[in-house]
Amino acid sequence: MTLRIGTRGSKLATTQAGHMRDRLKHFGRDAELTIVTTPGDVNMSPVERIGVGVFTQALRDALVADEIDVAVHSFKDLPTAPDPRFHLVVPTRADARDALIARDGLTLEELPKGAKVGTSAPRRISQLKALRPDLEILPLRGNIDTRMGKVTSGELDAVVLAFAGLSRVGMQDRATQVFDPDMLMPAPAQGALAIECRVEDEDIITGAHRAQPPGGRLHRTRGRPRHSGWLRRRHHDPDRRCLRPRRLRAAGLLRAGCGRAPRGARGAGRGPAHRTGCSHPAGLGTPVGHPASHRKVGSQSDFGWRIIRWFVQEWLYLI
Repeated sequence: MTLRIGTRGSKLATTQAGHMRDRLKHFGRDAELTIVTTPGDVNMSPVERIGVGVFTQALRDALVADEIDVAVHSFKDLPTAPDPRFHLVVPTRADARDALIARDGLTLEELPKGAKVGTSAPRRISQLKALRPDLEILPLRGNIDTRMGKVTSGELDAVVLAFAGLSRVGMQDRATQVFDPDMLMPAPAQGALAIECRVEDEDIITGAHRAQPPGGRLHRTRGRPRHSGWLRRRHHDPDRRCLRPRRLRAAGLLRAGCGRAPRGARGAGRGPAHRTGCSHPAGLGTPVGHPASHRKVGSQSDFGWRIIRWFVQEWLYLI
């Protein structure tokens, strides 16, 4: 039986799914790509206005309808709510950083005052405005070639894209600057792929795990990986009082990835005090790059940060 791998039709999506197909063939399993059109591919409105699962729901529907056997997503596009119908495999995460593609090889600091920068991600918009309030941020949708073409044509001075996507299609050399996460914080799960199979298809699940590169770090789970519990633990301060229950409740109601819940996140386990950071939508919280936007779990936050956090909680309670 030929395994049907569902994917969106963009160059990046087919390249990502193509790696999965080639690995399956390497292990003697015949496989082919099946293109599935999603609302995000035909509707150029801002992602947050289209709805939950804009890039993923059509693929999931095709899985349930037995039109495909495996779905390959960008992990950051998946809704955060677990779905018990699917078994999820997350291969080794690629570079999670954002990248700038600018004219004349410019960096963010070197862009002239009032330069036009294209991005539609609220997370990126808020951080860029915090770093360079003088820039003109313009909405931008489309595949990688379309977005970078806006710079080549002179319509825009720069665009911001995920560096992992550029690398996967062999265009990493087009990046004129790769942002350190302390400067521009990426979306949760940015750079990671999500491979979904139906939970009852044990043979396909086994094949999906075998197809991963050797030495890869995999999450094997039904629904969303275990990071949901990790996030909840990180939302407690040292005396174990939950500081952000309303934010968690709001994220649960939104049920969606980076488009609907436009927040950046970063975490690293390096000893007893883990470094964490969080960026908030425009006008809320502390901008990334500000010292107060990064703190160690276990250290005492200053009074100003607690006040900012309280206002963010109240805002999330109202939406």
